[in-house]
Amino acid sequence: MPPISRGFHGRRREVAGAEGRVPPGQYVTGDFLVLSAGPTPHTPLDQWTFSIRQGGDVRRAWSWQEMRALPAETVTADIHCVTRWSKLDTQWEGVPVDTLLGQVEHDARYVLAFCDGGYTTNLPAGDVTGGRAWVAFGFGGKPLEPEHGGPARLLVPHLYFWKSAKWVRGLELRDEDQPGFWETYGYHMYGDPWKEQRYAGD
Repeated sequence: MPPISRGFHGRRREVAGAEGRVPPGQYVTGDFLVLSAGPTPHTPLDQWTFSIRQGGDVRRAWSWQEMRALPAETVTADIHCVTRWSKLDTQWEGVPVDTLLGQVEHDARYVLAFCDGGYTTNLPAGDVTGGRAWVAFGFGGKPLEPEHGGPARLLVPHLYFWKSAKWVRGLELRDEDQPGFWETYGYHMYGDPWKEQRYAGD
């Protein structure tokens, strides 16, 4: 198993109005904590691309400039890490996955996000469409920093945060569910924080 950097040493805090927003077993932190498998990639923007693939073929691809030219949204969301911290009211800027998949005709039931560094994670297609997921390149009004997944990461805030893949470079359309990186090491195939689906069998 690759080396893991565990930067989640945040401070617990009480937050007014947090009732009903924090899943079971989580605590609220004001920090944006870091958990990565392996070193942090640093891909030059002129070499960065995002592609949608299916059956080994590239169905559609965007350069960094083309991605940034697409209509973006500002998103405010609570995020929940499987290591039990939650951060409320995080602010992101990104392109809806609906916009990207809308340019590719398909009926795939699942996607596998793939990333720099070899990371992958699996998701039902319904969980990255319908206004539920973005390719995010901004955080807190600034460009997304590499340690948090920049230049772009997947943002799927309704699932545990390992599903919001850092350094994302594309989506593979699939008919069958395939475990990604952490899922092969025993993490849950879906990862609903409200059901505490941290590990296989939860």
